Amino acid sequence: MPDTDSTDDNSYFSEDSSTFGDRVAAARRAAGLKQEELAERLGVKLKTLRAWEDDVSEPRANRLHIMAGILNVSIVWLLTGSGEGVNDPWAEDFVPPMEEDQLLAECRAIRREAKRLHDHLLKLEGRLVKSRGQ
Repeated sequence: MPDTDSTDDNSYFSEDSSTFGDRVAAARRAAGLKQEELAERLGVKLKTLRAWEDDVSEPRANRLHIMAGILNVSIVWLLTGSGEGVNDPWAEDFVPPMEEDQLLAECRAIRREAKRLHDHLLKLEGRLVKSRGQ
């Protein structure tokens, strides 16, 4: 589970500032899932999941348990906003999962470029040393 502990009653996802549906939608987005994907994984119709996210209805305990596992959050967090959940999307350090993949790809590209530049620098230094020695 994410290491975010949202026990502060003033947190973005607290019971006072968000609903069950808000937390389901936020956890789904943080997990990188579309509504259709989560509904399929839960074995429910899309309209059922939408009703949960729109606070029209709530899942039974067995679906709630499965949902918490799929979304990697605690059942208590889904119900109350306290405990292990997702990061506040407005926090400065919040990085959506898709962005994490993009950042990782960019880091790898920079590492390759740094190696290429390092190798080029070694060649230039070698040429400089040879030209001074002649």
